[in-house]
Amino acid sequence: MPAETEAPGVIAPPPLIYVGALGAGFALEAALPSASLPAAVRWPLGGALVLAGSALAGSFVRAFRRAGTPIPPYHPATALVTTGPYRLTRNPGYVGMTLTYAGIAVLASAVWPLVTLPPALLAIDQGVIAREERHLESRFGDEYRRYTARVRRWL
Repeated sequence: MPAETEAPGVIAPPPLIYVGALGAGFALEAALPSASLPAAVRWPLGGALVLAGSALAGSFVRAFRRAGTPIPPYHPATALVTTGPYRLTRNPGYVGMTLTYAGIAVLASAVWPLVTLPPALLAIDQGVIAREERHLESRFGDEYRRYTARVRRWL
């Protein structure tokens, strides 16, 4: 087992990656406005995405707190969380933040933030999730490998 002080070594706090990409998307939207979505689509779809994303992200926080493991990715995991939303996806926090991000873009009727979302997801996948997965495998070994065999990374 790695030293107790070893952490995943992610490239940046995940919320910062999402907020940075969203900000870049809105800057592009201000410079090059996109077509507007009809309110009949924008409000129900955007609202549903924000609500679902917020609920999923909140459930990840509650699951970590119940397990007594740190939420910030700069601390080593102290428990392998496989209950709650982790029964459905290995990354409910990132799925939740992605849905919330998309919902904000839809509510704002802004296409450019949706264009900056894929680079954010690539950064999350390679710079955060891949590093967290290596960390969890080194800390929890076979238990983590069994978990990854039965639960998908995203959905």
